[in-house]
Amino acid sequence: QQGNRPPTAQPTNEVSPLQHTEVLVVGGGPAGLCAAAEAASAGCRVTLVDMDLALGGQLVKQTHKFFGSKLEHAGTRGYRITDVLLKELEDNRERITVHNRTTAVGFYPDEGVMSLVTGEDHYFRLKPERIVMATGAQEKLIPFLNNHIPGVYGAGAVQTLMNQYGVVPGDKVVMVGAGNIGLIVSYQLLQAGVEVAAIVEAQDKVGGYWVHAAKIRRLGVPILLRHTVTEALGEEVVTGARIQELDDTFTPTGKPRDLDCDIICLAVGLSPSCELLWQARCEMNFVKELCGYVAKRDRTLRTSHKDIWVAGDCAGIEEASAAMVEGRIAGLDVARSLGRVEEGEYAKRFEHYWGRLSNLRAGEVGEKICAGISQAMVHRWEE
Repeated sequence: QQGNRPPTAQPTNEVSPLQHTEVLVVGGGPAGLCAAAEAASAGCRVTLVDMDLALGGQLVKQTHKFFGSKLEHAGTRGYRITDVLLKELEDNRERITVHNRTTAVGFYPDEGVMSLVTGEDHYFRLKPERIVMATGAQEKLIPFLNNHIPGVYGAGAVQTLMNQYGVVPGDKVVMVGAGNIGLIVSYQLLQAGVEVAAIVEAQDKVGGYWVHAAKIRRLGVPILLRHTVTEALGEEVVTGARIQELDDTFTPTGKPRDLDCDIICLAVGLSPSCELLWQARCEMNFVKELCGYVAKRDRTLRTSHKDIWVAGDCAGIEEASAAMVEGRIAGLDVARSLGRVEEGEYAKRFEHYWGRLSNLRAGEVGEKICAGISQAMVHRWEE
């Protein structure tokens, strides 16, 4: 999956002196990869940091084919898109330095310095001229009895086990959540020979694309709307899931049912990872449609901090296709701010990317996203 790699910095056991870079991109998922590629192709020196062993973020776990247009890699499986983006980074390798297994642990806005740790013992500080925050999202959990025992997984963990390491998590799964992630991971489990006892969904309708739900139903998996899990059965490991119907106020009603399973998989949504944006003192806003607190931004995706841009799920939970285009917009505007893009070329590419983003947000699902974006968008920042 990762045959084309940009140069990777090698950690040492020594504390490095303060380092400098033109552009720091935090996060090596779809948004971060595109932001780094866009800025580097314009001539910027870019440092890309990512906490995982390899670049790609959630793309490396996605075996399904993408929707959308050819520009957004429609018909290509997610992990193959990683190869395409890594090839773009490889083409600009002389201007990109990558730090894998590296966590950005703190930002000091008065000094404009980011502190980072590679592995467990290599600490260093970086002073960038511009930053693109593409820190992604974290999985939400829901409270229920015994949700701490082995056998309760987030959907991302299940994808990691199966699609990165080739390990099935168990024999029989109850999936909680009928959004795109719950539906797609259920289908991947079925492909791996794991039985899906049921998908339970608290809402009164399926939240994911109907094409994904239809595949699940054709394979005989029940999708139980207005239901949730109330207890993980078992003492040392999961041996079943207790589920119950919900009324219009999401209060459990009626008689509970027990489903036999050894895995309870939670696909109940994501929250933007915004800790560094809070530390940078960016203006933040809670937007329900974007699934949590997000940074206010203008149309260039610049935040209230004049040197920080956002892209991808940390700017609001959306599909990976939109995250990639947002990364392009942020990387392009960062390059413009450093004087690396001629204004006429910038205007043409900027409107092109926004056209692609608007197309991705068209339709019923996009209405919710656009409503959320409007609450986080500012017309222009005061200089």
